[in-house]
Amino acid sequence: MNKEERIKRFKSMSSKQRQELILKKMKEKGIKIGSGIPNKKYDSQEVFELIHIANCFPELRKKK
Repeated sequence: MNKEERIKRFKSMSSKQRQELILKKMKEKGIKIGSGIPNKKYDSQEVFELIHIANCFPELRKKK
């Protein structure tokens, strides 16, 4: 499935379905709800840049 198909599929989902999908993917990657930095507000550009950096270094995502 290419990027455009994924975006179209995601937009066609209900809010509840999107939440379930996101939570499932978080669980698969070992990310817990609320695992961010307390009292930190993220802007979308900052989050995008952090995700991009993490994708460049898969060893950062591996659990020890």
